[in-house]
Amino acid sequence: MANTYTAITKQDGDWWIGWIEEIPGVNCQEKTREELLESLRTTLKEALEFNREEAIQSAAPGYTEVSLSV
Repeated sequence: MANTYTAITKQDGDWWIGWIEEIPGVNCQEKTREELLESLRTTLKEALEFNREEAIQSAAPGYTEVSLSV
């Protein structure tokens, strides 16, 4: 199941800048909007994986995972 996130984008001079609304710290800057969206996707995937690994390491051993919907 794919999750959906919100990219906030803005052109600033010759650059496109963007943020993922739901995840603090995920932001990028690129020359084109298309490059920006791809960079945001890549950075978001990396941030989610890093956060997951960090949470598991902090909770281990004996942790459980529970899916939550909001």
